[in-house]
Amino acid sequence: MVNCPNCDAVIDLDEEDLDEGDTLTCDECGADLNVTSLDPLELEKSGDEDEEEEEDEDFDYDDEEDEEDEEDEEEDWH
Repeated sequence: MVNCPNCDAVIDLDEEDLDEGDTLTCDECGADLNVTSLDPLELEKSGDEDEEEEEDEDFDYDDEEDEEDEEDEEEDWH
């Protein structure tokens, strides 16, 4: 048994049938998981989900505010 790294649910697996690099899905949260180690058994979220999180972190929410500030400054000059 191992815990889901996403929701911490207990996942009951037949460890003898697993190989490093295998992919499975958590029944509780639906996360795609990769087997990263067999001894001890370790799982991590699939890389696709990590990429989406990184894209969200890279988004600069201040850009919209900067554009509004620039428009306000232009109006002040007219």
